[in-house]
Amino acid sequence: MARSHQTIRMSSCACRQVQCRAVGAPILSVVCYCDDCQTGGQEIERLPNAAPVLDADGGTAYLSYRDDRFSCVSGADLLVGYKIKDSAPTQRFVASCCNSGMFLKFGRGHWVSMYRARFEGDLPPIEMRTQTKYRLANTEIPCDAPGYQTYPMKLIGKLLASRLAMLVAR
Repeated sequence: MARSHQTIRMSSCACRQVQCRAVGAPILSVVCYCDDCQTGGQEIERLPNAAPVLDADGGTAYLSYRDDRFSCVSGADLLVGYKIKDSAPTQRFVASCCNSGMFLKFGRGHWVSMYRARFEGDLPPIEMRTQTKYRLANTEIPCDAPGYQTYPMKLIGKLLASRLAMLVAR
């Protein structure tokens, strides 16, 4: 029986000391405009010499992968987790070597949202833009993907389907 080809995508910090690997198709390619993503992105970008993580309109572009399809293959000891407040369910991980935002982990979730800006090469198209009601004033929403003012059922459905696939080891 022939094995199917699995796409492997690598992300790295600006100085390449931290590298992460994602296997297969992402759960979702999304841009989020929520207050937490904007605040977290601004905090990362305020670090000395930090690489940008926010788009010009305030959105944060991610490729989200299941936990079992994500790994840090080098420089894990250089990752520092940041929360925008102690009670926040999300933690953003930054490569301390060059202050590059690498990924976001939702504590209760089964996925990792990797900053799209940390990847090189051919990436899947943006599938949706969420929480658009929080985008920066006086900015147009790009029309490359559907935009939603909240978290749409399509996003929830994709997360649930990916959890089910993990449970049945697919």
